[in-house]
Amino acid sequence: MNPTRQLVYAAVFIALSFVGANIKIMGSIAFDSLPAFISVLVLGAPWGFAIGFLAHILTAATSGFPLTLPVHLINGVMMGVTMVAFYWSVKLLLDHHVNSIVAYVVGCVVAVIFNVPIALLATSPLMTFKVAMALVPVLIPAAFANVIIACVIYRFLPKRMQRLTPPGK
Repeated sequence: MNPTRQLVYAAVFIALSFVGANIKIMGSIAFDSLPAFISVLVLGAPWGFAIGFLAHILTAATSGFPLTLPVHLINGVMMGVTMVAFYWSVKLLLDHHVNSIVAYVVGCVVAVIFNVPIALLATSPLMTFKVAMALVPVLIPAAFANVIIACVIYRFLPKRMQRLTPPGK
């Protein structure tokens, strides 16, 4: 994919992340990462990291940085790391000829593990462990919803946009 097309797609995914940032579940928990998950599958890990980071910052900004700016900056970096972990877990499994549905299910689980417990551990020194753990019951279903819906949408994108084999093919 040429650089201009990548830049245009990245801009569209960032704009969609802003739309998703306004579909709130609770506080700064929203559907911002859904376009970021699609972007990492379409554009690759570096773009996915950047879009994941920006998606979280946009969500936090639209809700007034409820957990403080430093916590949201860490969460933004962790969202970027989540995108990279998701991409590489799916890619490595597909490269080893694992069934595509299994590869995406494992990728979804890896994404949720990075997005919830690991990200919360990274921010717990700034917001206490108890506060971080109180967010788990809301974050886990939201994280699964974001990544699963992204995989379903990716499955139906045109072939020219699909960097990796989509689930079920």
